[in-house]
Amino acid sequence: MKPEIFIKIVDKVILNFFSPQRRKDAKIKTSASLRLCGIFILFFSFSICFSQEDEIEKRIENTVENTESDVDYSTLIENLEYFKEQPLNINTASEGELKELFLLNSLQINNLINHIKTNGKLISLYELQSIDGFDNTTIMKILPYIKIDSCFILKLNFKNILSKGENQFLFRSQKIIEQQKGFTSITDSAYKVNPNSRYIGNPFRMYSRYRFKYNNQIDFGITAEKDAGEEFFRGTQKNGFDFYSAHLVFKNIGLIKTIAIGDYQIDFGQGLVLNSGFSVGKSSDAINIIKNPIGIKPYTGVDENVFFRGIATTLKYKKIKFSALFSNKKLDANIVTVDSSDFKPEVFSSLQQNGLHTIPNEISDKDAVNEIVYGTNITYEIKKMSVGITAINSLFSASLQKTLHSYNQFEFNGRNNFIMGSDYNFSFRNFMFSGEIARSENGGIAFLNSAIAAINQQVSFAFLQRNYQRNFQNLYGKAFGANTINANEKGTYSGIILNPLNNFNISAYYDIFSFPWLKYQVDAPSHGYDYFAQLEFIPSKKVNMYFYFKEKSKAMNIADYYIDYIENYCKQNYRYNISYRISRSLLLKNRAEYVVYKVQNEIKYGYLLSQDITYKSFKDRYSVSFRFALFDADDYDTRIYAYENDVLYSYSLPSYFYKGYRTYINLSYVLNRNLELWLRYARTTYANKNVIGNGLTEIEGNTKSEIKIQMRMKF
Repeated sequence: MKPEIFIKIVDKVILNFFSPQRRKDAKIKTSASLRLCGIFILFFSFSICFSQEDEIEKRIENTVENTESDVDYSTLIENLEYFKEQPLNINTASEGELKELFLLNSLQINNLINHIKTNGKLISLYELQSIDGFDNTTIMKILPYIKIDSCFILKLNFKNILSKGENQFLFRSQKIIEQQKGFTSITDSAYKVNPNSRYIGNPFRMYSRYRFKYNNQIDFGITAEKDAGEEFFRGTQKNGFDFYSAHLVFKNIGLIKTIAIGDYQIDFGQGLVLNSGFSVGKSSDAINIIKNPIGIKPYTGVDENVFFRGIATTLKYKKIKFSALFSNKKLDANIVTVDSSDFKPEVFSSLQQNGLHTIPNEISDKDAVNEIVYGTNITYEIKKMSVGITAINSLFSASLQKTLHSYNQFEFNGRNNFIMGSDYNFSFRNFMFSGEIARSENGGIAFLNSAIAAINQQVSFAFLQRNYQRNFQNLYGKAFGANTINANEKGTYSGIILNPLNNFNISAYYDIFSFPWLKYQVDAPSHGYDYFAQLEFIPSKKVNMYFYFKEKSKAMNIADYYIDYIENYCKQNYRYNISYRISRSLLLKNRAEYVVYKVQNEIKYGYLLSQDITYKSFKDRYSVSFRFALFDADDYDTRIYAYENDVLYSYSLPSYFYKGYRTYINLSYVLNRNLELWLRYARTTYANKNVIGNGLTEIEGNTKSEIKIQMRMKF
């Protein structure tokens, strides 16, 4: 092909995103830089090259596409980043540490531990290939995070703590560059009429953290965060940051398996009674459905709702583990009535989950209700089986009385809720069975049962059945499911992974479910399904490609004149992802994704094309990550999620919809062994929008960009 013809094709692709009038108004031209980005898209989209996909990226993308609620991914990211820097010695790793990888299912962990007990410690990582369930794909995924080392263990004494402990301080600041409506000026008279029409603080979001770790036995940290629009060392925030968190955790000290003071997360069983941490559901790892409860772990995130504050401990004596927790924490809530004598809240209608305190209304809801939670877990373990009982009781200082609708009449209301459940887990040869049953104080029942099996190195499958009654009430559960809460759901899940050849991996699942009662925006009992199939090709450590197809169907309300009825929509995703590590320093990635959304006689479409370039210097002194992406999606229904490289311990997962292009560049530089710096700039330009966002986040114009800086000190 002649160069001039190729350039014309590039110009046509780029300008197709902008109507003639829009190009004239915005004065958009195909500059050399934009044309170069287009060349990257076209050239590499047709190249036949593959590479190993970043496991963090795939895990988060798969999870967010299968959940309808906000999830905090910081625990997953931080754990994997930590094990990258401090690989886990699998010869001495405990079951809990292997679970913290989030990359191995229960059967793989069980087989690994039994192999070491039976045959002794591994001599080489290549020995993993002889363990049932450890195919080439799994081994390649965990290699960056594990090692085989000498079994020397540091003693817990004051001298070693001072000399061998790891200290880390991190500071991050970020800002939307374009001016949002909430930060624009306003007259005093207008502000007096509506004080909620503007943010009270500055537009910077700031995050700071100090953490100390010693030999996975001591973990101490302090975290502080301020959101954009919140005040800082003035007004309502005279103490500086809006949110503070601290924890102190000791592990494996005599009978004490874990003790946590301050902020912590905790999960037991399969999550029906208690799971406050990150929980992986349906993903490309189609058989990873049995949860690996870690128990008590420190909380290091900035989500102001998904943790407990107080004290928790786990004691282990022979075959029995006993855990207890106590939490006393204030929550943001919408207050309805207060006591006329002492002005304390009596009734609130809902809990605020966003953690924002940027306008007077949000500040009035801050720390409005006190919550006390206490509970216990007792687990009995023998060689291949464990049985546990978990019970928790929660008490609010005011009564929760939700605005009554048909769909939510069975949800929790009141001050107190007691939940109790029992879970089991046992293995037999290459089979593992797990399940849990729970009952809330009002009599609602929920249960699930699951099984996974590794028939051989080529075939593994999984099965899960669940039934959550409509009146089961729990604010702290996070078990497997298709609903936003573990209630009003029945379902059956089947998954399989095939490894017909060393370089090929096929995974697929099918989940069929029903909702016996009404749901939000679904005014009748309904049903749905979700199925997924992926073919992955990994010819070597350097190359990777995969193609997947996914289809999901759920019910939604349809308004037709004076009659409302429900109709099932169908959303199909097609993705082709390739990448290639040209050298140790240079990695290229490409993606093409296509979405079809159907409801009644309406069909909507969306697509995304992206080019990623990552460069790391030979000694990892500095690195550069760059992406250019073109997208065209009709609306939010056809949105496409794509994980982006970000500064350390942070993540970006924008949803692409409407029409335009997005680019970002992420830079990191190691100044010396103790100091590392990051700079990130991201920008989205829309071809068919003159206003971005709404309300106080509204931006006049067709571009939205963000800058982020971060510093980390290790000492």
